[in-house]
Amino acid sequence: MRIAGILLAAGAGTRFGGGKLSAPLSDGTTVGRRACANLAAALPEVIAVVRPGDEDLARELAAAGARVTVCPGAHAGMGASLAHGVHAAGDADAVLIALADMPWIRPDTFGAVAAALARGEQVVVPRHQGKRGHPVGFGRAHFPALRLLGDDQGARDVIARASGICWIDVDDPGVLRDVDTPADLEAHRL
Repeated sequence: MRIAGILLAAGAGTRFGGGKLSAPLSDGTTVGRRACANLAAALPEVIAVVRPGDEDLARELAAAGARVTVCPGAHAGMGASLAHGVHAAGDADAVLIALADMPWIRPDTFGAVAAALARGEQVVVPRHQGKRGHPVGFGRAHFPALRLLGDDQGARDVIARASGICWIDVDDPGVLRDVDTPADLEAHRL
């Protein structure tokens, strides 16, 4: 079964003041590179979606193991970037959608979501202490709906319409932690 990891890295990071994926963690690794490396440690195929003009980030994510694709419509929001990534995954059997501003998700969590997809689950969502987190996995049955996304809502509606969700309880607080502001980065130093 071919499961493609899609790393959404096309946001502008306006709440951060721009450039959040290039911000360093305590060990010097950037936010985006760590998120990509953790995903690549669990899946052999990672597709990173970046916005036009972000060549430095594209090079960094490629060096971390991703095949990089530029989303011309990234300005429309996360839904457009997600749709672009699913198109780039081509004939994959499933996709695992990860956010590049979530560098603390452990590789074993990505692996657990991928394992549920490999068992045939169509929507897989991790939970930590009862709270819904990321990454989210989708089987091929949901590709048509994902490819139609174009706004900033991401896949929330696709998940809401799913006939069944496979919830995976994980002991990984990283599934809930993202970087939106510099304060978020400081609060969660590794």
